[in-house]
Amino acid sequence: MEEQPFWKQKTLNEMTNAEWESICDGCGLCCLNKLEEWESGDIYFTSIRCKLLDGESCQCSSYPNRWDFVPDCVQLTKQNVDEIPWLPPTCGYRLLNEGRDLYWWHPLVSGDPETVHIAGISARGRTIDETGIDVDNYEDYVVDWPLTVGDDAPKTPDEVGNR
Repeated sequence: MEEQPFWKQKTLNEMTNAEWESICDGCGLCCLNKLEEWESGDIYFTSIRCKLLDGESCQCSSYPNRWDFVPDCVQLTKQNVDEIPWLPPTCGYRLLNEGRDLYWWHPLVSGDPETVHIAGISARGRTIDETGIDVDNYEDYVVDWPLTVGDDAPKTPDEVGNR
């Protein structure tokens, strides 16, 4: 009998730091700038990415030192995963926290970090760098695709080639 993968055996709180970090699928959606309406608390994604996010790899260019460059970068932790309302519906942390499983395209399932991009889940090629964009103009860049990326994603790896 094959042993279950760690994310099916452990809660997020039980994971080691390395296991915790591997739950990130590399989509880059959490690194998009967001706007919040003060009165309602509604949060809106923009297509404007953090200056540290590489628009093609969807990786932070200075992950260990990101607070040196982006002091208000929100760190997702085992303690605050329940408190971050803007995690995309496809986020591995959100899925596992809600008792659901990772999707087929997640690198831990597929074994390939490119599948998140192949399935169309990531921010790859959809964003612009925040550098030089006036914060007063962020409203012009509001998008809903970070909340709907999984809606039209292939449900199985076989569907990728049929698109």
